[in-house]
Formats: sequence, C-alpha cells, structure tokens
Amino acid sequence: MESCVKGTLWMILALFTPPLFDCSTFCPRGCLCQSHGHFLCSDRNGRDLLQQLTVDTYTLLLDKGNMSVLSEKSLENKTLLLRLGLTNSHLHTIHPLGFHAAPQLKSIKLTNNDLSTLPARVFSPLSVVEEIYLDGNQLEIIGPDMFEGLGGLLVLDLSRNKIRDLPPDMFDGLSNLLLLNLGRNNIKKLSPTIFHTLTKLQRLRIYHNELAVLEPGIFDQLENLIVLNLHHNQIKSLPPRMFWSLEKMTELTLSYNQLKGVPHKSFYNMPKLKKLTIYSNPLLSLPDELMGHMPYITQFYLYETNLITVPGNLFANMSGLLELNLHVNEKLRYLPPDLFCCLPNLVKLSLRNNSLRDLPPNLFSTLTTLQILLLNQNKLRTLPENIFQDLTSLVTIDLRNNRLNTLPGDIFLSNTALTAVTLGDNPWRCDCAIREFLRWIRKNDNIVLDKDDVICHSPFYKLLRGLHTLPDDEFSFCDEKRTESLFLTQTVSYEPTQTTYSTSVTPTTESTTSETTTYSAMVYTSNSIQADVIPIVSPVFHEILVVEQGPEYVHHNIHKRWVYVWFLPSGSTSVGSIMFCYVLLLVVGLVLILAAMYGMHRLGTAMDKISAECAQNEEDTMLSDLVHA
Repeated sequence: MESCVKGTLWMILALFTPPLFDCSTFCPRGCLCQSHGHFLCSDRNGRDLLQQLTVDTYTLLLDKGNMSVLSEKSLENKTLLLRLGLTNSHLHTIHPLGFHAAPQLKSIKLTNNDLSTLPARVFSPLSVVEEIYLDGNQLEIIGPDMFEGLGGLLVLDLSRNKIRDLPPDMFDGLSNLLLLNLGRNNIKKLSPTIFHTLTKLQRLRIYHNELAVLEPGIFDQLENLIVLNLHHNQIKSLPPRMFWSLEKMTELTLSYNQLKGVPHKSFYNMPKLKKLTIYSNPLLSLPDELMGHMPYITQFYLYETNLITVPGNLFANMSGLLELNLHVNEKLRYLPPDLFCCLPNLVKLSLRNNSLRDLPPNLFSTLTTLQILLLNQNKLRTLPENIFQDLTSLVTIDLRNNRLNTLPGDIFLSNTALTAVTLGDNPWRCDCAIREFLRWIRKNDNIVLDKDDVICHSPFYKLLRGLHTLPDDEFSFCDEKRTESLFLTQTVSYEPTQTTYSTSVTPTTESTTSETTTYSAMVYTSNSIQADVIPIVSPVFHEILVVEQGPEYVHHNIHKRWVYVWFLPSGSTSVGSIMFCYVLLLVVGLVLILAAMYGMHRLGTAMDKISAECAQNEEDTMLSDLVHA
C-alpha cells in the first residue's frame, strides 16, 4: 500500500512538474536554448533546423544560417512561433506566401541579408506584428502597399539599404508606429505628407541620406516626436519654424549638412531639448534670436563652420550647459563681450583651433564654476590683465600655439585652484616686459606642464633659452633703464630741430664740377643748456639699428648689452685693396686645391706601380718554388 501511494505521488509530480531538462535534452547542435521553445542558433543550415524544431517553438533567432530562400512551407507547423530572426544568412528571396503559415508572428528580424526586392503585401498576413527589421539589405524600391494592414506595428527599421524614393502614402495606416529608421539610404526627397499619419511616432532617423530639401510642414503632425536625426545629409536650407510643433523633442541632430544659414528663431518652442547639433555646416552667420529656452542641454558643440563671429546671446538660454565646445572654426576671429554671460554651471569651455586674435577683458568674468579652459592654437597676441580674475575654480588652462610674446606677472594671481598650465609654441620675447611673468613661472614650476617648450624667440642673444632657466639677475639692467628714463623725463625737455648735413662728391675726371647731396636728420637739444654748447641727444631705442647715410654695413654682434658694429669704409682705395685681397685669396685657394688634386693623382699612380711590382715578385717566387720542386 505504501509503495502504491509513493508511485502515485511520483506520477503526479512528473505530470505537473515543468520539463526542466527538455531544453538540454532536445536542444539542436549549434544552438543555445534559454528555455523550452527558445532557440538561439548560429552556423546552422536554416532549412534543416526549421524541420527539426518542434511545434512548441516560440522564439528562433538564427544567425549565419545559410538560408537563401524563405519558402511558403518554411514556417509550416510553427503555430506558436512569435519571434523569428534570420540574420547574416544570405537570404535573397521570400515567397509571396512565406508568412501565411505563421500569422501570429510579432517580431521579424531579417537584418544583414541579400534582399533586393520584396513581394507586394508579403507582410499583410501578420496582423499582430509589432517589429519588422529589414536593415542591412539591398532594397532599392519598396511598394506603397508593403505595410498595408499592419496597424499594430511599433518598430520599422529600413536602414542601411539603397532606397532612393518612398511613396507619399507608404506609412499610411501605421498610426501606432513608435520608431522609424530610414538612415543610411540614398533618399533625396521626401513628400511633405509622408509622416502625417504617424501621430504617435517618437523616434525618426533619416541620417546619412542625400536629402537636399526639407519640405515645409513635413514634421507638423509629429507632436510626440522625441528624437529626430537629420545629420549627414545635403540640406542647404531650413524652412521657417520647421521644428516649432515638436515641443517634446529631446534630441535634434543637423550636423554634417550644407547649411549656410539658419532662419530666425529656428530652435524655439523646444524646452525639453537635451541634445542639439549644428556643427560641420558651412555656416556664414547666425541670427540674433536663434535658441529658445533650453535649460536641459548639458553639452553643445559648434565647430567646422565658416563663422567669423557669433551672436552675443547665442548661449543665453542654455543655463544648464556643463560643457561648451566652440572650437575648430578656422575663421572665428571675434567673440562678443557678453557671450558667456548666462552659463552659471559651465565646467569646460573649449575655444581651441580658432582664429581669435584678441579677447574682451570681461569675457570669462561670470564663469565662476569653470574648471577647464582651452585657448590653444589661436592667434592671440596678448591677453587683458584681468581676463582670468574671477575664475577661482579654474584647474586647467591651455595657451599653447598662439602668438603671445609676454603676459602680465599677476595674470593667474586669483586662480588659486590652478594645477595645469601649458604655454609652449609661443614667440616669447624675453625682455624687461616679461620679467614679472618669469618670476611667476619660476615660482610655479610644477604647474607649467610644458616648461621645456616655453622658450625665448627674442632678443637674439636669448634665442631658444627656456623661460624657466632665466635668472632674475639677467634683468637687473631693467632697473637701470627705468631710473635713466625717469631722470631724463624729469630734468630735460627736448625739442626737435632740423639740422642739415651736406656731402660733396668730386668726380675723378678732368671736370671740376661737384655734386652736393643734402639730407635732414631729427636731433634733440636741451633748452636748459647754454646756446654755445648744444649737445645732440639721440632718442632711446631698443633692438633697432638705424643707418641713414654713410659707410656700408658689414657685421654686428652683441656682448654684455653693447652692440658692436663693424663698417667697411666707402673710399674707393680701401674698397679696391680689399677686393684685390679677396680675389688673391680665391686664386691662392684654387691653386692649393689643384695642387692637392695633382698630388693625390701622383700618389695613386705610385701606389698602383708598387702593387704591380709586389704582384710580379710574388709570381716569380712561386715559379721558382715550382722549378725547385
């Protein structure tokens, strides 16, 4: 009795327990069975696999299945199949009745196959289908009734095909569609009404096509659209108010097009926008009113344009910006003073690789949270003394590859958080004006990361010396100059007078006529000195050599702040003597060269003769040895 009860209990347990081991027992070779009826297979013959699978299969995802044709019987007896995937399987033909045997399908994935055409209404039996993926095929033309009757379709992916044109009513009836991907095709034009029935559409991707024009009103009915990707097309202009109906938009990409301008208030009425791209367009100018209220944008890029400047309020409505990249604009020369007025949270600002020559004094004054500032590879010649004054959070600043020759010594005085400064590839002028900045460099040696590349370009006697290696005592003469200049300013007032000099040139011919050359030079005299003693005081000049009239300039060198100038007298006798010596040296040099060449020739001949005699002696010796042998 007890054994009978135990047997009955085991029978009941066996009947009502799920077949946990069926999957592993009946899983075909080359497949991964996640659960009973769920097969993930690869590198299997698709036709054979479909014949092996049982009627209770509900998911089949076959990759690299080598199945070129989906016939009308391929899905026969698969009445529970809900998800079918045939990817990378060289599928090129679908029978017109290929899906009639499985009308219950909810997802079809035919990605990366060789489909070039589809039979008309081939998907019509799939009244409950929700997802169709046809991306990565060779489709060029799709019939207007291809998706007729698929009112429940949520996702349609036609990307990475060769589609050139779409019928105006192609998507009529797909009122529940949430995602439509038309990216990476050859579409050149779209009907203005093609999307009007897609009132629930949330994501529309038309990137990497050949669109040159967007028809007015084409997006007017897409009130639920969240993402619109239009980048990498040939769009040359935008109709006014093109995006005004897209109030729920969070992402809009227009980069890599041919836009030279954007209409007034184009990006208004999109308060939820988080991503906007308009870079890599040949923009020539932007209107003063372009961006509406966009508090959720945290990153913005504007590069590879032809902009010379930008509107002063361009970023005024982007109060949530954390990173702003206004860089790689070869023609951008000027920035308005209030451009960054309203960015209280900005952490990174990139202005690198532009053509900026000067910066307004208070350009960064409101960026109190800024940590990274990139100004490298511009044409900055100087910087205002207080340009970085209020940037107390600044950690990194890059000033490489500009045209800076000096900076104020206290330019980084208020940047207490600064840990990384780069200054290389600038034509630094190591004179008195840079003395205070050199002191800052020596004091903050660990902050200047590229100090070995920060070198003097002038004056000549300090060429290529590192700024951090210049001791302060090399600039002691700056104090002397300052004292001398102050003394001359306080004790002597100079007035310019004209002094005329004359030189006479008498020809060496029999004629006694002479030619007089007259020129004027500006000299300075002191009013406080008596008239009979009038010293001529030259104006102070630095690093400039002036020769007005006189002997010809030959050479100069610099030693201990003195410039030594050597002149060649202009007299004909001296010139003739020097020229004779010069010619004589040339002749002597030529003779020496010829003599050396002749000597080398004689030496070579002698060596050849000695070599020949040695060879003959060796040969005679060998013959003598043979005779004796």
